[in-house]
Amino acid sequence: MAVAVSKRSAVKPFHAMDVLAEANRLKAAGHPIVSLAVGQPSDPAPAIVREAAAAALAGGRIGYTDALGLADLRRAIADHYRDHYRVEVEPARIAVTTGSSAGFNLAFLAMFDPGDRVAITVPGYPAYRNILAALGIEAVEIGLEGQGFLTAALLEAAHREKPLKGVLFASPANPTGAIIPDAELALLVEAARAMGVTVISDEIYHRLAYAGQDRTALSLGDDVTVINSFSKYYCMTGWRIGWMVLPERLVRPVERIAQSLYISAPELSQVAAARAFEATDVLEVVKDRYRANRALLDAALPELGLPLAAPMDGGFYAYCDVSRHTNDSMDFARRLLAECHVAATPGLDFDTAEGSRFMRFSYAGSEADVATALERLKGWL
Repeated sequence: MAVAVSKRSAVKPFHAMDVLAEANRLKAAGHPIVSLAVGQPSDPAPAIVREAAAAALAGGRIGYTDALGLADLRRAIADHYRDHYRVEVEPARIAVTTGSSAGFNLAFLAMFDPGDRVAITVPGYPAYRNILAALGIEAVEIGLEGQGFLTAALLEAAHREKPLKGVLFASPANPTGAIIPDAELALLVEAARAMGVTVISDEIYHRLAYAGQDRTALSLGDDVTVINSFSKYYCMTGWRIGWMVLPERLVRPVERIAQSLYISAPELSQVAAARAFEATDVLEVVKDRYRANRALLDAALPELGLPLAAPMDGGFYAYCDVSRHTNDSMDFARRLLAECHVAATPGLDFDTAEGSRFMRFSYAGSEADVATALERLKGWL
């Protein structure tokens, strides 16, 4: 019997996950692996979050919720925007999602049709490109030309070449950690609005800025879509819970699609996430450890001939140039893991053209792990 395989399934692999799988295999075989490959906090979810989940489990009933999420969680997210950003958001504009990944699926499906052109940055998170490709939407990659972040001028140039339907950017960015300055963010959103380009702001690394306060794109108007998640700052990766803040006219389209694709995000995770905003004191301690790890890498990597491609303004990644040592980051990653027992992500995940010259190191783990990885890397190089 023939087995059909779609063209849309022919997306590139996510090399970070392949590295993680090999690291886990070696670890299971008894090797002392240190992983700086995946952007996953080593801390568990805060105690108040886990206690809320335990209480919900003890109650015995975990089921479907409204497709847009529990009212208590949507209200808590709206309160977060008021308290942290001084931005008023109606809970009715918030959609709770199965991680930010579902948010991207829903946004792309609700906003764009096959053949539409959507701008993303390079280097950038590979799932953007892969999800767009799987949906038949053209990803237009905009090189940052050494600036580290997307600007209005770069977006306008891409739009002049051939009109765009949308633009997606992240600040802080993955893999570089670069943050779009407030004035540049305002110019970027204004330019997109003037050109009729729909704006999606990925704010999953918000609250992980090291030099200033976060600015949400929602402060620039209610016609932008913001996607966020409890995975990074809130240490809840495996809970698969995120959210979207939508322009009013997109709420019902997203709800209709979510009803069929997901029914709802997991109720257990929703109940737990509603308490996450109360754990700031604990989470700021975790962030202080990231700050210390960041300082270690900032000092050590250039000395090892691995200069940073952009300042690590936020998030928990160092994206560095390895061309002094190799012109094949995939081979570099394989040998680093096999010979040095340090896992890191090849730049080809984030830039299919120039990524062979770059590696991404995550500093979301413990200080001991980062220090050990640097010692091993120094000896190996």
